[in-house]
Amino acid sequence: MANRNFTALRTIWIKECTRFLRIWIQTLVPPAITMSLYFVIFGSLIGSRIGEMGGFSYMEFIVPGLIMMSVITNSYANVSSSFFSAKFQRNIEELLVAPVPSWIIVLGFVGGGVARAILIGVIVTTVSMFFVDIQIHNLAIIIITLILTSSLFATAGLINAVYAKTFDDISMVPTFVLTPLTYLGGVFYSLTLLPEFWQWVSKANPIVYMVNGFRYGFLGVSDVDYVLSLGLLVGFNLLLFTIAYRLINRGVGIRS
Repeated sequence: MANRNFTALRTIWIKECTRFLRIWIQTLVPPAITMSLYFVIFGSLIGSRIGEMGGFSYMEFIVPGLIMMSVITNSYANVSSSFFSAKFQRNIEELLVAPVPSWIIVLGFVGGGVARAILIGVIVTTVSMFFVDIQIHNLAIIIITLILTSSLFATAGLINAVYAKTFDDISMVPTFVLTPLTYLGGVFYSLTLLPEFWQWVSKANPIVYMVNGFRYGFLGVSDVDYVLSLGLLVGFNLLLFTIAYRLINRGVGIRS
C-alpha cells in the first residue's frame, strides 16, 4: 500500500513538474522579466529618492517582498490552471477511478505548485543579485516560509479550481483578491509608516505575515512577530489541506 501510494504521488508530481517545465518560456521567464522591471522602477529609480526604510536601502527592503509576491502568484496559478484543465479535459476521472487516496491527489498537485514556486523564487533571487547585495539573516526561516507559503497558495489554487466552472473563474481570484492583498501586504512599505489604526487593519491581511516572515529571514527585521507568522502559515495550511481533501474525497465539482 505504501509503495503504491508513493508511486502515485511521484507520478502526479512528475507530471505536474513536466507540465510547467515543458512550457518554461511561459511559466519561468515572465516572472523574471516582471521582477526585473520592479527592481528597475521601484528599486533604482524610485528607491533612490525614498532613501532608507527599516535601516536598509529601499532596494534591500523590497527584495524579500518581491520574491514572495512571485512565489504566491505562481504557486496559485500553477495548481488552479492545471487542476481545472484536468477537469475540463475530463482526465481527472482517471485519478478518481484509480486506487489512489484523495490526499495523494491533493499532495501531488500541490507538490507541483510548490516545485514551480521554489524554482521561481530561486530565479527571482538570482535576478535581484544583479541589483542589490543579498543578505541572509536566517536561512532556515527563509526556506520554511517559502515552502509553507507556496503550499498554502497551491492548495488555495486547487480549491479554486474545484469550484471553477470556466477559465474566467480561475482568473477572478488572482485579479480581485490576491493582487490587492499582495500590494497591501507590506511588499513596498513598512507598516510603521501607516497610522496606528491602519496598521491594525493591515494586520488582518494574511499576506502581511508571509511577507514579513520572509523579510525577517533575509534582513532580520519584521513588522510582526515571525513566530506568529510561521504559526499562522502552519494553521492555514492545515485548514486548507483539510478542505481540499474533503472536496476531492466527496467529488465536489468533479463528479457529475
